[in-house]
Amino acid sequence: MNDGDTASGTVKLAELLRHPDDLHKIPALKSDFTRRKAGVDAQLKLGLKEQLQLTQQGMSAMQQGQSTVAAIKEEMMRIDKLGVESQSLVRNFPVINAVAQAHRNFSAVQTMQKNIEMFNERLNEVMGFIRDDDEDLENQPNLIRIHYGISQLRNIRDDAMLQVRQVNEASLEETLTGVFKRLDDAIDDFDDHVGGACVQLIPLVNRGNHSLVVRLAVVIEEEEKFDLRIKELQEAKREFKDLAGGFEALASGPRELRGYKDKFLEAIKLAAQGQLEASDETFMADPDRLEKSVRWYFNDLNLVKLGMAKLMPKKWKIFRTYVQIYHQLMYEWLTRRASDEEIAPKHMLAIIHWKDKYYSKMNKLGAPQKDLDPPLPGGNDSDLVREYCQLIVVKVEEWMNTMNQTDRECFVNRDESSIDRDEHGRFRSKSLADMWRMLREQLLVASTAELTEVTEGVATAMFRALKTRQDMWTELVNGELNKYTRGPSPSEQPNIIEGIQALQDWLIALGNDQIVSIADAEANFGQEGYLSAFQADFSPLVSSDFLLSADEKVETLKEGITDLGFRCITVFVSLVFAVDFRNIMTDFFTPSWYAGPRGGTLMGQIVSTFEDYLGDYQDVLHPLLSELLIVELAKKLLQAYLGAVRNRGAKFRRQDPYNERLKDDISTAFKFFERFRDAFDDIKREWRVLEAVIMLVETDKHALAAEFRAFVQEYWDVKVGWVEALLKTRDDIDWGPLGDGKTIMKAIRAEAAELRAQGRVETIMADVN
Repeated sequence: MNDGDTASGTVKLAELLRHPDDLHKIPALKSDFTRRKAGVDAQLKLGLKEQLQLTQQGMSAMQQGQSTVAAIKEEMMRIDKLGVESQSLVRNFPVINAVAQAHRNFSAVQTMQKNIEMFNERLNEVMGFIRDDDEDLENQPNLIRIHYGISQLRNIRDDAMLQVRQVNEASLEETLTGVFKRLDDAIDDFDDHVGGACVQLIPLVNRGNHSLVVRLAVVIEEEEKFDLRIKELQEAKREFKDLAGGFEALASGPRELRGYKDKFLEAIKLAAQGQLEASDETFMADPDRLEKSVRWYFNDLNLVKLGMAKLMPKKWKIFRTYVQIYHQLMYEWLTRRASDEEIAPKHMLAIIHWKDKYYSKMNKLGAPQKDLDPPLPGGNDSDLVREYCQLIVVKVEEWMNTMNQTDRECFVNRDESSIDRDEHGRFRSKSLADMWRMLREQLLVASTAELTEVTEGVATAMFRALKTRQDMWTELVNGELNKYTRGPSPSEQPNIIEGIQALQDWLIALGNDQIVSIADAEANFGQEGYLSAFQADFSPLVSSDFLLSADEKVETLKEGITDLGFRCITVFVSLVFAVDFRNIMTDFFTPSWYAGPRGGTLMGQIVSTFEDYLGDYQDVLHPLLSELLIVELAKKLLQAYLGAVRNRGAKFRRQDPYNERLKDDISTAFKFFERFRDAFDDIKREWRVLEAVIMLVETDKHALAAEFRAFVQEYWDVKVGWVEALLKTRDDIDWGPLGDGKTIMKAIRAEAAELRAQGRVETIMADVN
């Protein structure tokens, strides 16, 4: 194998294994290639055996032919020698030979003179026959007469022109050219008649005009004999150059190949091509009509077999000739269409399924598949199947990429026209239903191939496209959050503040999209989730082995979709705190917090904002996400509340009423959250961390290590840095160089190091910094 073959094989393998998900195809591909290799090896062995036999037979025939040629050559040389020797045996032979030659020349001159004198008269007669046939092209009763007359006139012209050229008389050659000029017009008219009849052979036989078909066959066969005679004469001249002059003298009649048999075959091809072009138009308009569009193809061959074969010379094997011409045209047409880069999948599928039907029909006509070469493209086990699969995959990828790009631009540009409402009034992105509809349609297209390999390949590409889209949304959602939490403050970015509501609308719509994609019918207003419906669609169409891996991919997708839906809600809540509560949260535990009236003014503002958001989004949010939104609001509020111990000026002085203030804040928050009974128990359980926090604030500083141990037993993932920030809000701990703060923190770090190995489920403290 050369470098080019290796490179080609590598490229082909790369096309088959383009993605990691394609690795499961390796055993099937290996089995397929092994089976193909065995078949090719068997064909090669058989072909080699047949080739050796043919080579041996050919060598034997060549040896026999060489022997025969050598014998003929010796015999002709002997005859020539006898002719020369015989001249010396006859007295006065040179004189006798000269007189005989003169007599022959005189007779030839007389004959040539008579032919030339009668040429125009005979030509007029032939042209009269041609005009008569012009009036009756359907029957052309004078076809054989015209052919005989034109053949005689051609021979007269050719003999005359040869003799003139031999004597090198330019003026005489010019004169004769003028005499014979009208013959060319007659020949052109005759060729038109013959060509027209050849193109109409099938209709002629179909209409029962057998007489014209027979006359045409007689003409073509006679011309075939003329051409064969010329070829033999030309071969003899090349083989016996020393006797070439003798052959010239003996030759009479046609001197150039006329090729009527080749023109006859070309006319058959042209007639079929015309019909095939009409079939191509029908096929491209509706690939389901492929079989109907080529019905004429099999009707023609059947007519040739039953009606035309008996009208043609047997040696022509006219049915076999038609089969070879028609099959080559069918092969070229289908190959051209199959290799068309713009071909639609449904056209490719029609070509794949057509191969078996075609060979079945041809076999019924008496043309078995082994006699039809080259093989047609298509069939269930061919590269065309993989190309068909790739056509659908490319379309899916193109549509998904276009959809992704459009949605990305709409999301980044806060285009709310791309957000729609479903029949229940919930936000939904407009592209969601279109995406799943497109996937189902393309899966249906793949299933029409009735080939497991195609359906599995397309399903794999769809899993890959869905994962890509999922990753895109995750990246976009996180990227938008970073603009508000890691960049300049929103007050320094007025353009960002202006688009916050549109972004939050998008997050709600995306969250709803994820839920309706995976929710069961009971939780989704009686409608099955898109992913479940998709799984139900492809499951009956794939193999059991593929179904195992597909189920795993569905579960992976479902987990990713769930995570994305939850992420949209957590980002929504994070944006509320990053934008609406950025300033409020900095006042907790500071003098402003203490200076406010009882009842928790700051917490009251937060709860009031929560009310506003719920009023705006409760009706457009999927019910399965409503509880999550409440839980996330409570969780984020608690984390931010705990994180407020780092506020500048935050203090828990012994003389300050911080305990009452804390209770006011908790009471205000609980009054809001207790309305949501399904979530409130979990919220209360999580907020109990404040009790432990208060203990860290109020416990005697000498017992803080023990209290911290108790805290870590419950909240193992608390950050020591946050504990230090909390303790710094106390006014009874000295954090100076010689104070007891460092000693306390050293004891706490020791406790943390000892207990940190007890890894368990994350607590609320994991995200408190």
